[in-house]
Formats: sequence, C-alpha cells, structure tokens
Amino acid sequence: MDPYPEDNAVKVYNTLTNQEEDFAPLDPPKVKLYTCGPTVYNYATIGNFRSFLFEDLLRRTLEYFGFDVRHVMNITDVGHMTSDADEGEDKMAKAARLEKKDPWQIAEFYMKAFLEDAESLNILPAHHYPRATEHIPEMIAMVERLIENGHAYEVNGNVYYSVRSFPDYGKLSGNTLEQLVAGSRIEVREDKRDPLDFALWKTDPSHIMQWDSPWGRGFPGWHVECSAMSMKYLGEQFDIHCGGEDNIFPHHDCEIAQSEGATGKKWVKYWMHARFLLVEGQKMSKSLGNFFTLRDLLEKGYDPLPIRYALMSTHYRQPLNFTFDGLEGAKQAIRRLQDFRTRLREAAGEGENPELEQALEQGRKGFEDGLAADLNISVALAALFDMVREVNRLEPSKTDAAKALGFLDRVDNVLGVLGEEEKADLAENVEALIQQREEARKAKNFEEADRIRDELTAMGIALEDTPQGVRWRKA
Repeated sequence: MDPYPEDNAVKVYNTLTNQEEDFAPLDPPKVKLYTCGPTVYNYATIGNFRSFLFEDLLRRTLEYFGFDVRHVMNITDVGHMTSDADEGEDKMAKAARLEKKDPWQIAEFYMKAFLEDAESLNILPAHHYPRATEHIPEMIAMVERLIENGHAYEVNGNVYYSVRSFPDYGKLSGNTLEQLVAGSRIEVREDKRDPLDFALWKTDPSHIMQWDSPWGRGFPGWHVECSAMSMKYLGEQFDIHCGGEDNIFPHHDCEIAQSEGATGKKWVKYWMHARFLLVEGQKMSKSLGNFFTLRDLLEKGYDPLPIRYALMSTHYRQPLNFTFDGLEGAKQAIRRLQDFRTRLREAAGEGENPELEQALEQGRKGFEDGLAADLNISVALAALFDMVREVNRLEPSKTDAAKALGFLDRVDNVLGVLGEEEKADLAENVEALIQQREEARKAKNFEEADRIRDELTAMGIALEDTPQGVRWRKA
C-alpha cells in the first residue's frame, strides 16, 4: 500500500513547535521511531501503559497508511534517580535494597514482567529493546564527544553538561534559562559550575552498579542513556521521539542538548507526548487507593483487551480519566465489534448492495480521516461504529460481508482489540449443544433445553435468539 496521499496528509502535533504539522519523514516511506521505555524497578502502571498504548497506536496508524516503521524502545536499568534529576537514590538500587536482591535480578524480573504485560495488551514488540547496562561504551563515547565539543566538563570523577553552552536548552518545554534559575530548587553541588548543569557520568562508591571510564569508576546519568542508544539504532537524526508529558522536562530537554551538542545537527523532527492519566477523576495515588498496575486489574478479573481499548480510546493529548464504568463500556464496544464480525461470517444472501458499499466507503473515510488528524481516535471510532450500525441494518450478502470483513481486519490492525475468533473445537462443541437444545425445544422437552442452556452458561457461553436463529458468544 502506498503512503497516505499528499492531498490528505497525516498530521501530528509536534511538541517542539506547539502546532500540528503534516507528517513528512526524513526518508519516506521509512519512519524511525524512538519511545522512552520503562525503568524496570517495579511493575508498569496503567498510567505508564497509557503512554505505551498511544505509541503503539501511532506505530500501527503509520503502518496502516503504508509507512515502514522501525521502532526502538529503551529499557532503563541503571541511572534513573528517584528525583528524575541528579539527586536521590537510583531507582534500581532502591528496589534492590527493599527487595533484598541484586539490582540485575530486579532488572531481569521486571523487564520480563513488562514485556509480558505489553504482550497481553497486544502492543506490537519494538524492533529493538536496548538496555542501558548493555550500552555503557556508547554512553562513554558520547560523553567524551561532549567534552571535546566544549559542552561538558569533569570534576572529581563526575562529568556534567554545561547548559549555558547550549543556547537552545529548554526549547522543547519552553523553559528559558532565566526562568529555570528563578524557579530553581536544585540542590547546589560544589563541583557544578552552575546549579542547572546536569550529570552525564557519576561517581559514587556506594552505588552497586559501576563501570570503568576515563574519569574513574562510575555509572551514567539517566538522560545520556537515551541519546546514546537512540543514535546507535536510529542514527544521528530520526523522525519521531515519544514519551509521557512528564518526560518533556527535564529528560527530553536534556536529551536534545546532549544529542545536538554532540553532533551539531537537529536531532529529532517530531516530538509527541501523551497526557497524564486520572483514575475516577483523581490523580493516581497509593494513598487514595486508586493506584493500579495492569496486573492489579487482571487480578480483579478484567480482561486485557478492554483495558487496551479504554486506555487508548481518548485522544492522547487529552488527560484520560480511567473509570471502571468506562472499562465496562470498553468491554461492550469490543463485544459489539466481535458480534459484527460473527454476523458477517454468517452472511448467506447473494448479490451486492450499492447502498452498503457506500456505507463501507463512508466508514473507511471517516476512520482514516480521524487517524490522520493527529490520531483523533474518538472521531475514528465514531465513524467505525456508524458504519457497523448501517451495515447491520442493510443485512449484507456474502459478497458484501467479505468486503466488510476485509475492512474490519484492517481496522483491527490499528485497534488490536478483537482478539482471535473461538477455536474450532470449542465452536463445534457449542454448535452441537445448541442443536441438541433446539431439538429439545421442538419436542417440547423444556427441562432438557434448560439443562443444555445451563451447561452452556457454565462453559461461559451466552445465547442470543435472533430472527436468523440462535447466536452464541463467550460471556
């Protein structure tokens, strides 16, 4: 499929310019995408997955429109301090201390858990998952380059980035150096030339995870990790960098300063950020009892695909209010699409209906227009469900149904929520029981018919009597 036509281009909101722009990758149809991944010291929360699902929707949308996406997501397993800046305890070291484990064991356990959670939410795997601890040489090389270029300096084994050497520092967040100084609550370290300077390499004899470097044993700063790893896998310039809005400052501002300070080139063309997630109208907090990992919700009996739908069905640049009523609504929306798929499979009529063809085309255009308008998923879903309602009303023939199924498959390549259809052996067993029930009803053996219905209910099968006969689905 050719990339989306230029006269109806995909638009994305660029945090760097604060406006929507036509999406034009550096080397079309190839798209290089970098997304900030998890710090693997605990299970990922549904707030984390709100961002990861926005990024998955972005990638799937670009691929739907014919772009060839290469996706890199980092795994942070050292250097991310509890303050998100240079102070506090390393999150990995803190988790290791609390769980009385080696930090490498912590990283392995929670990285595996993250990848399992992402798979259960049907998130497409990245092409590369670089781990910070496996790319220390690349980070050291970048720090050396920054020192050579006059952007960094070493003091007592620590290396800092001099923010005043980079006049554009803060251009992503809109923070000027004057504003940062005026509002600064940063603890002044005696070895920093400026309290705003941030660490590229740190020395701390008490830190468990350390490597040799030209400045002595130490470990990398959090910000330099993404710069070094993205350049290794995507080159010195690439198309899109994503993350949550909390990454904009200081993390992404620091990444820009490092990367452009090292190369002298504009680093990333488009910056895209997802807004925060609320739970039942409040900020997610353990003290409020509304702090949930994905696994918390699965343990409560919720299925992952409705969670996926609920977390991505609000536009990524709007705060998402996650509610359990909304989760039930997501479940019903998926069921409606699954029932639509079943009806299409069962279509038996002949011929073609021009009115239905028009409904499909209108649905396709509305769905694509919504996605192309900076991933306006609400508009896309509204067009999809309007199409479902209209096609159901028109009772498609086999030929019409085949066309609708083809489009529905393409839609689910973007949404990723329909799941697999029931296994053949289960379907055959259920169909046999339904037939036995129908025979019992015709024989007026209602006791036997009710017994079979109860058996199906115990199997998790719900029956629906329709003018076309009995339909079934998993309850």
